[in-house]
Amino acid sequence: MSTLEQKTPIANPSPLGLLGFGMTTVLLNLHNAGLLPLSIVIVAMGLAMGGAAQIVAGIMEFKNGNTFGATAFTAYGFFWWSLVLIWVNPMANIRPADDTSMGFYLLLWAVFTTFMFIGTLKHNRATQVVFGSLALLFFLLSLGDFTGSGVIKTIAGVVGIVCGLSAIYSAMAQVVNGEYGKQIMPL
Repeated sequence: MSTLEQKTPIANPSPLGLLGFGMTTVLLNLHNAGLLPLSIVIVAMGLAMGGAAQIVAGIMEFKNGNTFGATAFTAYGFFWWSLVLIWVNPMANIRPADDTSMGFYLLLWAVFTTFMFIGTLKHNRATQVVFGSLALLFFLLSLGDFTGSGVIKTIAGVVGIVCGLSAIYSAMAQVVNGEYGKQIMPL
């Protein structure tokens, strides 16, 4: 085998993707729960950790041959970028999003996430919690936009905080378990 043909080992990109997703999800859902205003802090986190970090992790998962991880991280990374574009709407000649269009946008993500959740039934419990709570979050956010209910949006915010924290836990468990070569934090 020549030097060019040798496979270069690549680190597990999942903790990076989960951390990017989890941190951004917690921050945004502190807003959805009514605890923080929507600010540049959330927008910047959405572009950097929610978007770029997950897209990098997704591309690395493609290289690892992990279709589930590649699809999840790349898709949700671009979700964050699309959400930021919706918020800032840099295209002055295009109508801004309204509650109905946002309801459908979030409903499509809910359907996609439900199918990804089905895929997690072959994964560990932590991954199932992340995707199960994320599917619920998207359905609640969609319903909140369709109905205009602030109560539903607040409940969605609480679900989103739990979802984001579960992703952060999963990321940190993978890092800690990987460093020690054994299960320290259960997944």
